[in-house]
Amino acid sequence: MLKKVLCMALAAFMLLNVSNRTTAAADLVEVPTAWLDEHETFLMWYAVEKGWDAEAGLKIKMQLFSSGADILNALPSGKWVYAGMGAVPAMLGNLRYGTSIIALGNDESRCNAVLVRSDSPIAKVKGWNKQHPAVLGNPETVRGKTFLVTTVSSAHYALSAWLESMGLTDSDIAIKNMDQAQALAAFENNIGDGVALWAPHMFVAMEKGAVLAADMKMLGKGNPIVLVADTRYAEKHPDVTARFLSIYLRAVKMFKETSPEMLVSEYQRFHREFVGKDYDATLALKDLQYHPVYDLPQQLALFDDSKGPSQVQRWQADIAAYFSSIGRITADEAKKVADGKYATNAYLKLVK
Repeated sequence: MLKKVLCMALAAFMLLNVSNRTTAAADLVEVPTAWLDEHETFLMWYAVEKGWDAEAGLKIKMQLFSSGADILNALPSGKWVYAGMGAVPAMLGNLRYGTSIIALGNDESRCNAVLVRSDSPIAKVKGWNKQHPAVLGNPETVRGKTFLVTTVSSAHYALSAWLESMGLTDSDIAIKNMDQAQALAAFENNIGDGVALWAPHMFVAMEKGAVLAADMKMLGKGNPIVLVADTRYAEKHPDVTARFLSIYLRAVKMFKETSPEMLVSEYQRFHREFVGKDYDATLALKDLQYHPVYDLPQQLALFDDSKGPSQVQRWQADIAAYFSSIGRITADEAKKVADGKYATNAYLKLVK
């Protein structure tokens, strides 16, 4: 009799546990998000792998896209409410859909670059502009050449800034628009004279012999990866938005406290399982080392607009001015994003 009572009690306990887990899972807020095959995505992927989203009451659904433009195109159909992308598509997102920048993903100033082949005449000229002594190329070696790039992207911004350092514009070269994987493959097959890539594609190209002509840091340009929100959703659900940021910032804290060498295997697993590609350990380490990240106090400082435009707003304003100057957005469009005020600290302030 006692054995029967114990069995019944155990069965009831197990049913209660299952019920509690089911209820807990049902209570999680499902959050669709959009990402690229980049470093910032690894941080959220890692957080989800550790179950930190569930601890914050969310169920983060991660979706992979090939470019910021593709992410933006998916917004009208409701495929995401938060996303990670470059500062350039973030500007376009505000123009087209009124999206907001709610935080920084990382600093990509060293991870968007113009590359050429080692035997290119461009690679033979260094320091033509004395303000940028490490930059390769001059007007004579660059004018009229063909470059592969994902247009109106952070890589395009790097390409245009490089041209600007030589007194040139996009109209002085031939531009072929390709996504990053296509551009890398085409360049490896001797198509084009140069290519503009972001990490990890730029590291793959360099490993195969491409020469770095310039990156954004060498050109003195800020180039953050940003976290973007569908503004309507964020305003309706500020608590969810703050929890989403808290999850990402928890991963940032982990990243700051862990040596890159200790994260290589997990970074390779992220690329295998989420991106669907193998990633050489040496290149993975370099990718991890090249991406500074910002914790909450740093983010709040960079978003502080209490005494005028914040640093993030100024970065976005610079991007708008530049793409207006080369005719990629109209003067009227530039006016709409000229102050960069769509970069807001409203949700960072709610993070606990």
